[in-house]
Amino acid sequence: MPTDNPQPLHTPFSAPLYIMAKPAGPSCNLACEYCYYLEKKDLFEPKQRPIMTDATLEQYIRTYIEAQTTNRVEFVWHGGEATLRPLSFFRRAMELQKQYAAGHDICNALQTNGTLLTPEWCRFLHDNNWLVGISIDGPQEFHDEYRRNPLGKPTFLNVMKGIRLLQQYNVEWNAMAVVNDYNADHPLEFYRFFKNIGCRYLQFTPIVERVKPDGRLATPLDNCGELTEMSVTPAQWGKFLCDLFDEWIKEDVGKVFVQIFDSTLANWAGVSPGLCTLDTNCGHAAVMEHNGDVYSCDHFVFPPYKLGNIHHDSVISMMGSERQLKFGTAKSATLPRQCRECRWLFACHGECPKNRFCITSDGESGLNYLCEGYRMFFTHVEPYMDYMKKELDAKRPPANVMQVLEQLKK
Repeated sequence: MPTDNPQPLHTPFSAPLYIMAKPAGPSCNLACEYCYYLEKKDLFEPKQRPIMTDATLEQYIRTYIEAQTTNRVEFVWHGGEATLRPLSFFRRAMELQKQYAAGHDICNALQTNGTLLTPEWCRFLHDNNWLVGISIDGPQEFHDEYRRNPLGKPTFLNVMKGIRLLQQYNVEWNAMAVVNDYNADHPLEFYRFFKNIGCRYLQFTPIVERVKPDGRLATPLDNCGELTEMSVTPAQWGKFLCDLFDEWIKEDVGKVFVQIFDSTLANWAGVSPGLCTLDTNCGHAAVMEHNGDVYSCDHFVFPPYKLGNIHHDSVISMMGSERQLKFGTAKSATLPRQCRECRWLFACHGECPKNRFCITSDGESGLNYLCEGYRMFFTHVEPYMDYMKKELDAKRPPANVMQVLEQLKK
């Protein structure tokens, strides 16, 4: 376990500034059962087509670049399903990026379900060095359990077709998987599937959603709401992480990059984890809808968290606003005493605020629903993380841990 490190002051632009864009709003060609975003269409006029206009696109690109304090500017195109917009939209986006770059290094990333990818798409992505994130929940049985199209048909084969096209055209890609009540019980099958299809960069996120009596998703401000059946349990989440880690630590350190493991090691080493859920504070990554509305976070697209609109408010005024600063620092400022006194505070920092709807052992609100699972995971990985941290401190590769484990087996 690392020694305590002083935390940096939280200022509006102490970290790179991100506003993820939704060019097709909440529209999607799939109807995944656990999707938290499809109902966001109710935030807009019923007759309004959820597409980003050229005027909004240009205003976003120009002001987003102008607001940056670092040379590198990262654009992330998300959904809904961003590829519902034609390639001409993204070609236009790149034209505008070049027009307003002003010497900045511009890079682009696309998050997609992969079902609409074509050779033309993949040539564009390759030729322009785009990074692609593919949403896929593991082997066919796991993926098709919840990720279906509006007619209830499975989507796995179409997603795999998209992945094969990305590989054929040498497009850099990673996988974004959702861990739910179904696939959480099969961590090894889940992990080995991704290795077998050539995935070397893997992110996964647990499903934790509550539904109010009216059938709508509960917001972080709601005290009511029943957990959905597809939500992972804390014990499932902890065991999933531990079992998958045991598989990874044996032979894949430095070969397969699993975001939560890398971020955990970063926290052990006292550096930024690069994952907002495990960082001390948040608030530097907002989201912009197709009409220019900007919200504090992708998981907080609710009216109380609207910061403004790109056509009327500057990026700096929104991201540096008192509301957004308070949103970011609340991650640490509102932790209950049980969390503040926990030995694993340095590793999880209370995880995502949207999941803090439980009660502590002494009756205080604000405990993270997944706390039990994270405590299980951190306790399990402690000796490995301690060793890898020492290797990093000595400027040696953390992958040396695999040699030690191999020697212990002899």
